[in-house]
Amino acid sequence: MKQLKHTASNLNDDQLNGWRTIRRVVPYLWPEGQSWVKRRVVLALATLFVAKLIAVGTPLFYKGAVDALAGDGSENAMFLALGAVGLTIAYGLARLMNVGFQQLRDVIFAAVGQRALRQLALETFTHIHRLSMRYHITRKTGGLSRIIERGVKGVEFLLRFLLFSIGPLVLELLMISVILFFLFDVWYLAVVVLTIALYVWFTFAVTEWRVKIRKEMNDQDTDANQKAIDSLLNFETVKYFGAEAREAERYDQSMEKYVAAALKTSYTLAFLNFGQSILITGGLAAVMVMAAIGVQNGALTVGDFVMVNAYMIQITMPLNFLGTVYREIRQALVDMGEMFGLLEQPAEVQDKVDAKSLVVTGGAVRLDDVLFGYDAARPILKGVSLVVYAGETVAIVGPSGSGKSTIGRLLFRFYDVGDGALTIDGQDVRDVTQDSLHAQIGVVPQDTVLFNDTILYNIAYGRADASKAEIVEAAKAAKIHDFILTLPDGYDTTVGERGLKLSGGEKQRVGIARTLLKNPPILLLDEATSALDSETERDIQDSLREMSQGRTTITIAHRLSTIADADQIVVLENGVIAEHGRHDDLLERDGRYASMWHRQMQDEEAA
Repeated sequence: MKQLKHTASNLNDDQLNGWRTIRRVVPYLWPEGQSWVKRRVVLALATLFVAKLIAVGTPLFYKGAVDALAGDGSENAMFLALGAVGLTIAYGLARLMNVGFQQLRDVIFAAVGQRALRQLALETFTHIHRLSMRYHITRKTGGLSRIIERGVKGVEFLLRFLLFSIGPLVLELLMISVILFFLFDVWYLAVVVLTIALYVWFTFAVTEWRVKIRKEMNDQDTDANQKAIDSLLNFETVKYFGAEAREAERYDQSMEKYVAAALKTSYTLAFLNFGQSILITGGLAAVMVMAAIGVQNGALTVGDFVMVNAYMIQITMPLNFLGTVYREIRQALVDMGEMFGLLEQPAEVQDKVDAKSLVVTGGAVRLDDVLFGYDAARPILKGVSLVVYAGETVAIVGPSGSGKSTIGRLLFRFYDVGDGALTIDGQDVRDVTQDSLHAQIGVVPQDTVLFNDTILYNIAYGRADASKAEIVEAAKAAKIHDFILTLPDGYDTTVGERGLKLSGGEKQRVGIARTLLKNPPILLLDEATSALDSETERDIQDSLREMSQGRTTITIAHRLSTIADADQIVVLENGVIAEHGRHDDLLERDGRYASMWHRQMQDEEAA
């Protein structure tokens, strides 16, 4: 009993989610301020109505032609005038017009569906970029892309269903039912209604069962895709550890579960199709037997027999269509439900309603008793107060986990401080727009990730409206221009996915060049050289020093030798500032910084 209640509850939840998804889609069908969309919708409905009228009237010409050929005659003046040949031609033209108006309907509506698809895809893409760093750290890229792909594809289908399926199907069935009732008798109508009722009940019941199996198949498909993309993104790591066979096995295990679910889907589809065929064939046979008896008794003509058959076939076509559409609708609702769930994922960091643009007059950065933790139970920064004056270079050092990079993420507002305040020129970063904040800060991370495009595109990413001359100037300042000229395609050289065709030092210089092109007043260097060899690090360090001139610079460093000339060095330990001052002063104090310095010097000498 509990299991039945649980199943019923799940079914109700699915239905509620389905209606919620439909309500989300309807505005794309009738958008405010988009009169051309509304006109196309109305025109599509008009052509649809004409097509249905023609479809319902077509079998009458068929009946007239058969009766004329059988010599049964007709009291209809038009049928008598046309004759057997004329009625046959009229029948063919009616069928052609029916198809023509249906195709015209699709042509008119296509732009509406594609507009909705494009708009929703853009909304989803934009929303994903608005989501917080916390979300993106935990996301699975492969699974995410699959959810978006399936959801967007379902938009046009669902809109087409809302406009062209249920209402028109009911209209056509009503028209045919009226004709059967008046031209024949109520028993024909009773058989048709019973057949339709049984067919719809069976189709919906089995499809609801199949949706759960299809959802399981989708989950396994998403999992397999995520594992594949994750493995390909970590191609080098897979090679380093000789794990090709292990990765293939993981992928195959996911595919095995997918295949098992896919087989269940195929088997249940066969069951559904066969059950539908039994019901449709039973109804068709019953009506045809009744018509055959009527012909034998002389109450009906051969043309009536043929017309009944035509109408029954005409009923079965939309019913079969209903079965297919309902299956696809349920699947589209599941797919779009996942995507709308993604769209409803709240952005952790949002602009205030009255947020103003950040105005940088000097670039002074202040942390005032800042508390923060990625997890409430595990605080990272425990009351950090720090002032970086305009144009000053401040280095933040400390052991791993002390909170160095966290300060950079709070400055860029990937996260909001838990308590305290972080200001730039006296403006709390929570009170300004994120776009204006990001525009004033340039970041050179430890691992510069490049787009799989040209070097020119990657440098120009710093400022989209930059000219070629400005891009070249930035490359020269980053000391990578000469290297670029040695490449066969120069600035048009493609760097490969994540920039893998370039060395670590070359990628960093491209990163420096695009940050120079951005020309921000505040710089954040997040261990920008720690992943490089000593010689490359020295070269790039010179570029970083030149870039820091005249800018407020916060350097998060691991190698202390790179920040010895900083205006101020802050030592973080366990989320608090252990000590701060200039390099020489800190060495004289013989405290935590001096200990770290001497240990690194010994390690370098030993190396």
